[in-house]
Amino acid sequence: MARTGRPREFGRDRAIDAATALFWAQGYEPTSLTQLKSCMGNISPASFYAAFGSKEALFREVVQRYLETYGQVMAPLWDESLSPREAIERTLRGSARMQATRTHPAGCLLVCGASNCSPENEPVQALLAAERQRTRKGIRACVERVIANGELKASPATKVLPNILTTFFHGMTCETRDGVTSNTLDAAVTSLLTLWDINAVKRGKSKVS
Repeated sequence: MARTGRPREFGRDRAIDAATALFWAQGYEPTSLTQLKSCMGNISPASFYAAFGSKEALFREVVQRYLETYGQVMAPLWDESLSPREAIERTLRGSARMQATRTHPAGCLLVCGASNCSPENEPVQALLAAERQRTRKGIRACVERVIANGELKASPATKVLPNILTTFFHGMTCETRDGVTSNTLDAAVTSLLTLWDINAVKRGKSKVS
């Protein structure tokens, strides 16, 4: 008598990838458990809770997966082998390309994944707010480093430069979701960085007598 095949194992990694795409496209609150179970291969409620515990616990795993994959476009901010300007430029251009890519939902999950949450989901909103704050600190650290070493003028313009850069970074989500292309954003990055360059301290060459 022929033996029946073993049931296909639950693919946890594939399930998290599927949940990532769904949360990224729709946001935390609009995404239902029914949709999540369906995108994971129509798993049963018992299998869902056994694997992830709750919708919120799954979302926290999704955020971690996002940071380890797509979110790596922000890694240059903390790479001290790069000059601060290069770190900022790589982060902005890399994020623009990633957010505008059409092989996954547009925008940044950390920006659009949990906005306007109801009070009971405040911890989820706070999770993403903390990640955005980490990005703010990374950008500010880059700017403050070049001011401290004298490569960028200390002025009212450079004092608000981290806020300008952060606002642009987070604002790219709205732009890409409205169909703005990576080429357009890349050109905008070039223009934005002139704010950095016009405040750079010019190092004159010593004259040879």
